[in-house]
Amino acid sequence: MATLRDIKRRIKAVQSTSKITKAMKMVAAAKFRRAQQRMFEMRPYADRMNSILSSLAAGAEGELHPLLAARPRKNVEVLVLTSDRGLCGAFNSNILKAAARHISELKKEGFEVIISSVGRKARDYFKRRNISLRKSWTGISGRISYSNAQEIANDIIENYTNETIDEVILIYNEFKSVIAQKIIVARLLPLAPVEATEETLPVFNFIYEPSKQDIFGSLLPKNVEIQIFRALLESQASEEAARMASMENATKAANDMINSLTLQFNKARQASITKELMDIVGGVEALKG
Repeated sequence: MATLRDIKRRIKAVQSTSKITKAMKMVAAAKFRRAQQRMFEMRPYADRMNSILSSLAAGAEGELHPLLAARPRKNVEVLVLTSDRGLCGAFNSNILKAAARHISELKKEGFEVIISSVGRKARDYFKRRNISLRKSWTGISGRISYSNAQEIANDIIENYTNETIDEVILIYNEFKSVIAQKIIVARLLPLAPVEATEETLPVFNFIYEPSKQDIFGSLLPKNVEIQIFRALLESQASEEAARMASMENATKAANDMINSLTLQFNKARQASITKELMDIVGGVEALKG
């Protein structure tokens, strides 16, 4: 049975843990507000840019730009976005499970799958399973800049135009709310032309100025950068929200444990006092006899 000193030591240890998790929640909340603001500012721009270019691509020939060329799929690259750090609940495990399922499905369909990753968690996950990565980017979480998206986009565009890869799939967590994220599996390249709907531009024979080649040559690589940047911001906001919720749950669990240990301590202390009183009463009775 645990002694009073042992229980008291455990209570202090759990109290220290509770202070740490509470502080981590406050830090995550501050980071989340900044990440959420950047993400909300980027969303409409990224959506509209992709919608416009997809509508324009519906009336353009694939030969105008390599990023419009839809080749027979042989080599498919999967780009998985995770975080560099843990302590964010099931944020990383959910995205990695979804990525593993999608990769398995692609292999069953007969495609050669190439994997790239963003974040240490994805890199370590594939490394532990002896799965080689074509490229891995780490040290981005918490300090995302547009230059990070440019670096990733330039690498992907180079390999796509060199026909090393025929399609690029992006897998990341999209922010829905503080307690919910949605796993997105989206095709990044080639740019998919869309049919005209109420939400997209109608397909017309547009007049291009200065020329189709110049416009697509400038905007298509920029769109890849924007979509990757948007995914990074979505992932960052989702990560901080998940960490905030995880630390809140950890703090509640620590407080529940403190209450349970305090009750156990009081019971043990009461039993100790009762035993001492019984010893005293027994001694008095022995003296009377």
